[in-house]
Amino acid sequence: MSSENGRSQGKPPEHGEQLALIRESVREAKAKAPKAKPRTWRGAPLAKTLPVARVLVDKGPVHLDRLWDYAVPEELDADARPGVRVRVRFGAGTRNVRGGRREGGGLLDGYIVDRVAESDYQGPLAAIAQVLSPEPVLSPALYELCRAVADRYAGSLADVLQLAVPPRHARIEAEPSPAPLPPPGVPEPGSWARYPTGPAFLDAVARGDVPRAVWTALPGPHWPHELARAAAAALSSGRGALVVVPDGRDAARVDAALGELLGEGRHVLLTAELGPEERYRRWLAVSRGSVRAVVGTRAAMFAPVRDLGLVAVWDDGDGSHSAQNAPHPHSREVLVQRAVHEKAAFLLGGFGCTVEAAQLVNTGWALPLAAARETVRAVAPAVRTVGDSDEARDAAARAARLPSHAWQAAREGLKHGPVLVQVPRRGYVPRLGCERCREPARCGHCAGPLEAGGADGALRCGWCGQEAPPGWHCTECGGSRLRARVVGAGRTAEELGRAFPSVPVRTSGRDHILDTVPDRPAIVVSTPGAEPVAEGGYAAALLLDGWALLGLPDLRAGEEALRRWLSAAALVRGQADGGVVVVVAEPTLRPVQALVRWDPAGHAMRELADRAELGFPPVSRMASVSGPPQDVADLLAAAELPEDAEVLGPVPLPVTAPGRPRRPGDPPPGE
Repeated sequence: MSSENGRSQGKPPEHGEQLALIRESVREAKAKAPKAKPRTWRGAPLAKTLPVARVLVDKGPVHLDRLWDYAVPEELDADARPGVRVRVRFGAGTRNVRGGRREGGGLLDGYIVDRVAESDYQGPLAAIAQVLSPEPVLSPALYELCRAVADRYAGSLADVLQLAVPPRHARIEAEPSPAPLPPPGVPEPGSWARYPTGPAFLDAVARGDVPRAVWTALPGPHWPHELARAAAAALSSGRGALVVVPDGRDAARVDAALGELLGEGRHVLLTAELGPEERYRRWLAVSRGSVRAVVGTRAAMFAPVRDLGLVAVWDDGDGSHSAQNAPHPHSREVLVQRAVHEKAAFLLGGFGCTVEAAQLVNTGWALPLAAARETVRAVAPAVRTVGDSDEARDAAARAARLPSHAWQAAREGLKHGPVLVQVPRRGYVPRLGCERCREPARCGHCAGPLEAGGADGALRCGWCGQEAPPGWHCTECGGSRLRARVVGAGRTAEELGRAFPSVPVRTSGRDHILDTVPDRPAIVVSTPGAEPVAEGGYAAALLLDGWALLGLPDLRAGEEALRRWLSAAALVRGQADGGVVVVVAEPTLRPVQALVRWDPAGHAMRELADRAELGFPPVSRMASVSGPPQDVADLLAAAELPEDAEVLGPVPLPVTAPGRPRRPGDPPPGE
């Protein structure tokens, strides 16, 4: 028998008709029945009918460094867009569920990263409690950058976002940002013409290309204007620019140069000195696309510049470029990430050259941008060295603790303008030691270094401030006489004032930093990094106590000494104008020779070759872990290290009493 009219084979027709009638009655009943309303929780649909937001909870622990799914209530649907700040409940657990929703837990801030139709999580979801602001502050590009930085430094994404996104100010968000200005014209090369490939670099940036260069800047005051022209070239292509410098003084110089070149309204300055409200106002102008160029210090490396066309960092060897908060990202590494991910041009410049910059050139990732040797010799000052064998002093220089060559250079330079004296340490006599065995003099209370408090000669601790009891004696040899291990800037200024009584002496250091000094005879005593700019340049510079920089127990001691010397020497007039630099250090040492030749790139390349032979960074990656021996062993056993990884140690660390420094010379914990 054949099947027909929905009847099954072997079934009587009467039975098939009954089944058809039953199905028809069921369909009619469903059609007539009223439609049931979807179940809700506090007026919001359940998880299967609600959109889902993927939220980054602003919480520090690494094991919570992931995105969490939250339901979006209907009343928050319009404002709960990707990038906005929200408040969510976290830690409710699966037992506290009402109406299909998790309740309870603590309120935490977070950011919506994405919106999805439904969650992969099968259990009940908590709902977003509040949209703090409809302002999208976390763009996809900024999120990807922060994620890459967190992975690079083995930190949590929440910690990086605290560095990248400033705190919210509701009143500032309510203010409108100005309308963006049209792109400026292509700038002229200006002083970039002194470099053979300088104009070509600017042309490539102005065309929208992505050149990468490590720039060895010529000495002199032109570098802020050269950075400004590079940023202007990026703006002329319709893209944005970001310039990161070590400190507020450098940022102010580049800011002034950009204002002079482009006028007002095309760039903003982002530094900590602005205050939280003004800084957030400028940050919002950048985020909204009103301003396309940013100049700032370390925190500006995360500035959300739209259509980024150029990232530039100046003096990457300065310690200020490394963030003080975990996970301690470095401006150079962050800007390298941005150049790659956002397809922007890259410019790394400075008077010196770090081994990391040399590695960028050595691997071919960036090209060198430097002047010809003839140009360098024409604009750089003459450099003279004073070694141990030249420490003899003449009668006129005994009171000034200066070698005869340095004293003569200062005397001659004062006939034509100011003279800069760089001293490695601040204070009067900040470091004292036993005259017999050279053991550092330390406080009996906290083991801090003893210092001479001033002209009264009283000994006080540099950490706790307590005055040392009378009758000090060395704990190593029993000696009772002290000597100055490194004479500070204050004592040096006093001695130079006696040696040159008719010349004013000015000091610049951490407590009081001078920005500029006039072009007239004066002695300027400064610590490294605090040197003021002299109008017309210094006539001479004396770099004292070079052994104090070269003798630091640090892998970067030579590189850092050369960087500080070059930064000071770059403020001196060129050799053609009579500029002279005297460095008190052993002339046969590699950093001293690099200063004499003014060849920071060559010094960095040789340092890189030495580190490659030893397997030191940046050729390799190194990480140190400290803790109880069993915990360190458990971590090494659980870690999935690469096959070619080498484990050094473990090395026992000395047990430190509570409140005492870990090593002699370190400050106590918390300082």
